[in-house]
Amino acid sequence: MGGFFAVASKDDCVLDLYYGTDYHSHLGTKRGGLVVSHSAGLTRGIHNIENAQFRSKFEEDLARFKGNTGIGVISDTDSQPLLINSHLGQYAIATVAKINNMESLIDQAFRDRRAHFSEMSGGTISPTEVVATLVNQGDTFQDGIRYAQETIDGSCSLLILTEAGIYAARDYYGRTPVIIGKKAEGKGFCATFESCAFPNLGYEYEYELGPGEAVLLTPEGYRKVLPPLDQLRICSFHWIYYGYPASTYEDINVECARYRCGAALARRDQVEVDMVAGIPDSGSAHALGYANESKLPIERPFVKYTPTWPRSFMPQNQDVRDLVARMKLIPIQELIHGKRLLFCEDSIVRGTQLRDTIQRLFKAGAREVHMRPACPPLIYGCRFLNFSQSRSELDLAGRRAIAAMEKETQSVLPEYADPDSEVYQRMVNHICKELNLTTLQYQRLPDMVEAIGLPKEKLCTYCWDGQG
Repeated sequence: MGGFFAVASKDDCVLDLYYGTDYHSHLGTKRGGLVVSHSAGLTRGIHNIENAQFRSKFEEDLARFKGNTGIGVISDTDSQPLLINSHLGQYAIATVAKINNMESLIDQAFRDRRAHFSEMSGGTISPTEVVATLVNQGDTFQDGIRYAQETIDGSCSLLILTEAGIYAARDYYGRTPVIIGKKAEGKGFCATFESCAFPNLGYEYEYELGPGEAVLLTPEGYRKVLPPLDQLRICSFHWIYYGYPASTYEDINVECARYRCGAALARRDQVEVDMVAGIPDSGSAHALGYANESKLPIERPFVKYTPTWPRSFMPQNQDVRDLVARMKLIPIQELIHGKRLLFCEDSIVRGTQLRDTIQRLFKAGAREVHMRPACPPLIYGCRFLNFSQSRSELDLAGRRAIAAMEKETQSVLPEYADPDSEVYQRMVNHICKELNLTTLQYQRLPDMVEAIGLPKEKLCTYCWDGQG
């Protein structure tokens, strides 16, 4: 997905920018970038972070960065921030975007403005450059931002660093969060995806942008330049999977929501097991919620070795992803042999890594292995945030199961999203058998929504029921 961080400070902003951007490393896969504004212009650095931590790549750059305002981004799509010269002036732009109508936007730009785009490796065009082209259609930055929001099919949150300050804008339906923080003693302000960046950098929560809203951030404060829109559809997976536990969105903390998800799973469960565990790390909080509610012991039959291994979703090659996932999880046979184990997991996306994990548990002597995902089966590929992106929707475990039972799948998907239907149970049984589990029981969508704590109409649940 990706994430960004911006600072407008009365003092030098570089260290806050460096560490604040780093607090988004769990969201990104490919590139990290920083731009700082100073009296002589803009200084930028971009590095490949596919096989190294963000901090290690930028540590040597810090000496050449000086300034009071800056933006940083962790990107899973393209090298950014970009430096742009246009009728709006010189600026730097960073985006977190999923643009479904890229081709038509590019064609339109060629027809209307005789525009040109730089070519990335692989012959593709930078989504961020396409967004900049849309912004440049406006007579002002705020007009251009609104035009981009309204024109993009998908989502786009962005930062624009200018001489006047930093424009921070949340995407049209608020699918991703943008939160303003205030530095202690009024020394500056920041804009972030992840509020977990606040405590250790000396910021406090100040304001959360509404859907489509934009502000201009300066060292003295922030000014609203585009009003919030009415319809919020924030992605539910912020609380289920990729949000950081210490972060809070829409006044709802991630860790607390995961405890509630686990508790909801336990309330619907009757299975007899010896222990509860989480698939580390994303299943751990759900498992704590389950154990607290069920009064069953929670243990760690798997531990995670993280000092030298990247996140398992980061490598682009599936075989390498599977290898990374396997090497990081180390089983403790003394806690596995002869035991009936119940694992909580955030979700089952493809299921390839999970199948290997389950095989390792049985090889270590597990008597039974039960799985309890914190969300329903994924049967629609994400259209809005690049979550669960795959070459095909058939990579999803749920869709593979449906395809194995149906000749034509699209029209019957709503039936498979209904947990009370006969075909839903057939799908779950198919996945259970494919993963070699003793039992498999998914979270029900209403229980997940209740655990998050927002009305369903304010949440994007497209991955599960096609309602985005």
